[in-house]
Amino acid sequence: MNSRVAALAAAAALAVTGTSASAAPPVQVFVAGDSTASTYTSALAPRAGWGQALPVFLTSRAVAVNAALSGASSKSFVDLGRLDGVLARLKRGDHLLISFGHNDEKKEDPARYTEPSTTYKSYLSQYIDKSRAKGAKPVLVTSVERRRFSSSGTITPTHDAYPAAMRELAAAKRVPLVDLTASSTALFNRAGVEGTKKYFLHLNAGQHPNYPNGVEDNTHFQASGAIEVARLVASALRNQGVLPSGSFRQLNAPIPPNAIVWPTQ
Repeated sequence: MNSRVAALAAAAALAVTGTSASAAPPVQVFVAGDSTASTYTSALAPRAGWGQALPVFLTSRAVAVNAALSGASSKSFVDLGRLDGVLARLKRGDHLLISFGHNDEKKEDPARYTEPSTTYKSYLSQYIDKSRAKGAKPVLVTSVERRRFSSSGTITPTHDAYPAAMRELAAAKRVPLVDLTASSTALFNRAGVEGTKKYFLHLNAGQHPNYPNGVEDNTHFQASGAIEVARLVASALRNQGVLPSGSFRQLNAPIPPNAIVWPTQ
């Protein structure tokens, strides 16, 4: 066997095994968001955010880095230096999922409030422009809807003009958009008034040791809800080709709540 034939044979073997000494490292998928996406510790389980559940749907080709902060708005996340922290870790080819709105709505809190058509877009633009300057790829994600039903049993919108403002900004800046407001509304309408209780943090007294008196939270999720919302995000990223299809797994599979990891700290 001459050297050329040997080299071709070696290349073919690498293609079959999928191994290579110079294999590319996994792409990082950062999440900048609020409490609906945050990672929670074991002391707060089964409360979980969709960013915490996102790794369930990613293969070894992609790694989720959840920087979401409970209580954050697009403004406060920047002012607290959290965006700078994310930017310091972003590498060329990484992705940044940007999802704010729940706390931007709080007019009573000037540290967090933004106005949809002006300051909200201005702050979101910082995430887009600064991540692009690092060679990363921003993705806008509209806010997940709350569990608020009308008297007719359908989800009532709670985010005012913020989702529309984000859609407008995505079009203007040519940024991929995951319309989580729309997809979560559809999911919750399918589940209905009672069915959505298994998604949100609704627990009876004595049902879980972390919530001995029970809890009724119509904004935040327990594990099954975080998983289903993360599935919506991951499916949109796959369907839009934001990440290669080989970056995803289990998008149509049932996922048990214990697939989520709750850190101790």
